[in-house]
Amino acid sequence: MKTTTEDRGTASVVNADEFIREITLRICGSLEIKESLCSVFEYLKGQFPLEALILFIIDERLGAIRRIEQASEDIIIPPQIIPLPEGMAEKIAARNFSGPFVVDAVNDDIFRAFAPLVGLGGNTDLIIPLRVKGVLLGGLNLRARGQGRYGEEFLELAGCLAEPFATALANALAHEEVLRYQAILLDDKRFLNRELHGDAADGVIGGNTGLRNVMEMVSQVARLNSTVLILGETGTGKELIANAIHFSSLRKNGPFITVNCGALPENLIDSELFGHERGAFTGAVAENRGRFERADGGTIFLDEIGELPPTAQVRLLRVLQNREVERVGGKRPIPVDIRVIAATHRNLQNMVMEGTFREDLWYRLSGFPIMVPPVRQRKEDVPALTRHFVAVRSRDLGIGVPPSIAPGALQRLMEYDWPGNVRELENLVERELILHRGGPLTFSSILPGPEQKNMPPVAGNNGSLYPLNLDEANAVHITQVLKLAEGKIDGSGGAAEMLGINPSTLRSRLDKLGISYRRRGKR
Repeated sequence: MKTTTEDRGTASVVNADEFIREITLRICGSLEIKESLCSVFEYLKGQFPLEALILFIIDERLGAIRRIEQASEDIIIPPQIIPLPEGMAEKIAARNFSGPFVVDAVNDDIFRAFAPLVGLGGNTDLIIPLRVKGVLLGGLNLRARGQGRYGEEFLELAGCLAEPFATALANALAHEEVLRYQAILLDDKRFLNRELHGDAADGVIGGNTGLRNVMEMVSQVARLNSTVLILGETGTGKELIANAIHFSSLRKNGPFITVNCGALPENLIDSELFGHERGAFTGAVAENRGRFERADGGTIFLDEIGELPPTAQVRLLRVLQNREVERVGGKRPIPVDIRVIAATHRNLQNMVMEGTFREDLWYRLSGFPIMVPPVRQRKEDVPALTRHFVAVRSRDLGIGVPPSIAPGALQRLMEYDWPGNVRELENLVERELILHRGGPLTFSSILPGPEQKNMPPVAGNNGSLYPLNLDEANAVHITQVLKLAEGKIDGSGGAAEMLGINPSTLRSRLDKLGISYRRRGKR
């Protein structure tokens, strides 16, 4: 079969079988739809008047025409997403597009509505509907500059593009779907439900003793959708309380997304939390679902909420108010069904007074605050915590039978103030197990009392410095630098500059190590 076409005014004869074979080879020549489309575009320019080749779908989820990919020369192309006017989806379905046709923006009411949105003026568009098993997925748009560029002689040849491109479009959409489900599965935390099944207090060490009041508050708020703010020093187990709230709630089968706001680079926070559209900035080669979208149907836990920069605070406020997010570079809000739990070791009220935290955001977050007490205020939990960490860390380290704890050792641990809270206790247990050479655990490396927790290092017989605990050594060094800086943290001559770290990082370490310092705004 041979078809006569007119290529930019020059007649040519094309063998349809060879044409289909060449198109199919070029489509299948790459796993990337962009590369395949560019290859086909270069070939079709020899067969058609052609300045742009656009592959699009009718996206029912967005209620819009969405461009999947395009290849073009210097010509205006339609935007990536074109919202469908009300009732337009029904009109398109009723039309039952089947074969290729040239767009008539004057007499056709469907395309007359789209004309100003897609740049039809001054161009000729040929559209090939793409169907799979009879279902209209989208189409292939050939665009040429000028009026009347596609006569009847091009329609038969264009029809040969329908089948290979319908297959390519179906594969591209299937790949998109795989990536979407992959992202959802990566965030799926449902296995934690088995860990925390039943009464939340049963899964929290101290839930029936030192944390009894906290767990009572958890049980009160868990089944509601209220925003919760968890307060407490670093290392007290705020994330564990957030877990208990989520897995005691009606959302327990949904995702539980954890975000450490202090660990995200400032230039990536908006993109990580709220997502971005393709092309929103340099390097945004694909659209990205933010953490809030991934938490849809479940809970998002924003740890260290006090570290959020002002721009992210504004976006978060909108999420809390409207339960919708707007991606970076996006033009339409995306509704999300989420519960927000935030946590911080910082004094947000002081930050509001200093102007570093939005007052309206503070009011939104603090509707139901839960204060997690430090270990020094619930020392009755220390024995249970110690036994728990000995069992868990023994398993992690491959120790078959966890060693026993020497008489008097637990009392020694209860007499310590634990400035690093539960995290410090866990680290101490792990270090003790690593150094263990038989017999009961004595925890002899623990300092005997709170008055010695910031003692200066003392040289031992072997020339090494005491204490050997890295946190304690850091505390000694940072304390000496603070003395040199006369308590100043920020600015020239401040402790942060001497240590070569960010002032907020230094404050976080000071809080973790239990070192008091002069707060901002106080003299």
